[in-house]
Amino acid sequence: MTRSDTTRSAAPTALVELDGVSKHYGNIRALEGVSLTVHAGEITCVLGDNGAGKSTLIKIIAGLHQHDAGTFRIEGEEVRPASPREALDHGIATVYQDLAVVPLMPVWRNFFLGSEPRKGSGPFKRLDVDLMRRTTHAELLRMGIDLRDVDQPIGTLSGGERQCVAIARAVHFGAKVLVLDEPTAALGVKQSGVVLKYVAAARDAGLGVVLITHNPHHAYLVGNRFVLLKRGTMVGSHARDGITLDELTRQMAGGSELDDLRHELEGTTP
Repeated sequence: MTRSDTTRSAAPTALVELDGVSKHYGNIRALEGVSLTVHAGEITCVLGDNGAGKSTLIKIIAGLHQHDAGTFRIEGEEVRPASPREALDHGIATVYQDLAVVPLMPVWRNFFLGSEPRKGSGPFKRLDVDLMRRTTHAELLRMGIDLRDVDQPIGTLSGGERQCVAIARAVHFGAKVLVLDEPTAALGVKQSGVVLKYVAAARDAGLGVVLITHNPHHAYLVGNRFVLLKRGTMVGSHARDGITLDELTRQMAGGSELDDLRHELEGTTP
């Protein structure tokens, strides 16, 4: 075996790999030829403005929509998840921007929503509330979230805290890949920092993370890889050591188009 063969065989299999994935809705091109990889213990950031195709990409990874062309692999196996349940069975958990929580229910109930453990048997079977309370507190504490009262309604938590509960829930239920849809979009600077801290904690726990965002500064704080989308096409793919924050921001802002606009506004010729 040659040294290059040894290097190839030692390369870890990507948890998720999209290769040339496309999606059309009738005559509308939502995605065209998009590729990305997600490895364990890494964060892949997908950046783009509104209409760039980020939502379509999320729906394909989450099993809500199926791709029309290209290849979608999970741990080296080609798949076409037909539902979010099927994607979750493959270890992919998606946390959407609206979080889908029940505001008036306690934190522990939201943590286990849809997966409540029970105790007893027959007509005496009931929710194991004590176990859910203890587990919720312990799992949040393990992620560095110290809630004094898991009985408080989740709606009383800040936006950042609710995001963190959703991340801790995904980790607890065995997700291998965590897809986060604009988790800092509606948050202030301090709360955004809190959420990014727990995104990094999920990475350090060995998960592969897909962070969807339009904020290059947030992406660069935690990202290992960056994929830039524009009008459904991939306009850039970079490893962290291959791009600076300034260049990432420039590409995100439009790059040469921004330069052309500046010259036009200044009345000069580029």
